[in-house]
Amino acid sequence: MRILFMGTPDIAAASLAAVLEAGHEVCGVFTREDKPVGRKQILTAPPVKQLALEHDLPVYQPKTLRTEEVQQQIRDLAPELIVVVAYGRILPPEVLCVPPKGCINLHVSLLPKYRGAAPVQWSVINGDKETGVSIMYLDEGLDTGDILNVAPVTIGPEETSGELFERITAQGAKTLVETIASIAEGTAVRTPQDHSKATLAPPLTKEMARFAFDQPAQKLHDLVRGMNPWPVAYFEQEGKKIKLRKSHVAAGSGAPGTVLSIKPLTIACAEGALELDEVVPEGSKPMAGSAWAAGRRLKAGDRL
Repeated sequence: MRILFMGTPDIAAASLAAVLEAGHEVCGVFTREDKPVGRKQILTAPPVKQLALEHDLPVYQPKTLRTEEVQQQIRDLAPELIVVVAYGRILPPEVLCVPPKGCINLHVSLLPKYRGAAPVQWSVINGDKETGVSIMYLDEGLDTGDILNVAPVTIGPEETSGELFERITAQGAKTLVETIASIAEGTAVRTPQDHSKATLAPPLTKEMARFAFDQPAQKLHDLVRGMNPWPVAYFEQEGKKIKLRKSHVAAGSGAPGTVLSIKPLTIACAEGALELDEVVPEGSKPMAGSAWAAGRRLKAGDRL
């Protein structure tokens, strides 16, 4: 099938690789602009662009899809199907109507649950045991189109959103290729979403990562997992941010914030207790929670 691919980050590159391996004709690749990366701010191409150039595919990096010039470029490419994976731009109606077989999108949740920008992270933060991927037709709404295919993915009790995202990336590419095949064969079935069951997954912010120990330990542990690798959950101690990258729920009780033990560093919560396995003190490198506690000369009975 003649496909126009639109995507930007690693998950999109994995899907593009799968589409190419399946033997489809990719007539063009749309991706976001190159951006400065790292401390030296080196101008770097998105992962999708890098892969596209390796395969000698034409690459387009428009700042918007809403100009007549760009829309004519898309019409001239004459795609049968447009495939979108984390492109980062909304397709206007003038683009949605171009391909005769429509525009499809890979979304990393079981729609209509977790519509929006951070579905993987919120599924972990909320303590879900399962999430998945959905392949849907694009319409003018936010992740509101008819569903073509879904694949569930379990969430491990200690899994971070970063670790989960790696597994979902692989599942998403597999499910996407299966769905494209069904469209090509004319066997695809579209199912409208039940909009009454929709929930949202807004972008994460650094402020959302802030916590105190006046919550249940399990809820805090889920927050820590969901906020890893970014923006990383944190609490404040003496006016300094202490990021918490890894934790475990532990037995124990006491007034919230009470140090129950130093090795391992265990803090009482509203319900249960939390082991602080790996912390990043403000201005310092990652270290074991017990090492941080020793450096602060904390002892059992102290309060955070």
